[in-house]
Amino acid sequence: MEQTKKYIRLAADLQTDSIVDGPGLRAVLWTQGCAHHCKECQNPQTWSFDGGGLVPIDMVKEAIDELEYHTGLTISGGDPMYQPEECNIIAEYARSKGLNVWLYTGFTYEELLAMAKTKSIYREILNNIDVLVDGSFILAERDLSLLFRGSRNQRLIDMPKTLSSGEIVLFDECAYNEEDTFKSKRKPMYV
Repeated sequence: MEQTKKYIRLAADLQTDSIVDGPGLRAVLWTQGCAHHCKECQNPQTWSFDGGGLVPIDMVKEAIDELEYHTGLTISGGDPMYQPEECNIIAEYARSKGLNVWLYTGFTYEELLAMAKTKSIYREILNNIDVLVDGSFILAERDLSLLFRGSRNQRLIDMPKTLSSGEIVLFDECAYNEEDTFKSKRKPMYV
């Protein structure tokens, strides 16, 4: 594994065995820092940019290497787009290990494209994730029946299809088959 001296500010250790932060059995990386301050946010403890702790990215990579039976990594927070360089390294690494990567952000896809005009890292990270869950949580649009998101304004954007077509393509919720998502391409560490 290539060594890096970079750190990422996290709100917690890598969470394993999640089934609510995207399809399949997932690990969740909770980033620290968010300026959106959504009303009734489920993670207000992640808002402070000085909270949480600095963790070497190599340590996060090692934790990813130890995952068994997981099909994906979800990067959430806080808002990962306040640490795009660090999250991009982790997303790229997770994909190289056969995990699909979902990223939750309070920014919209359109805002990220505008930000990418002055900082190319935003385009890079969009290239290294499978699904972007975009938009701030809006309490007035809260809907508990939605798949993998909290309010109707938030979209599940299929990033590979969106980037190749040049138009927003949403994750196909109708084709979502929960049993298929638990079929990991990764081999268990122990047999």
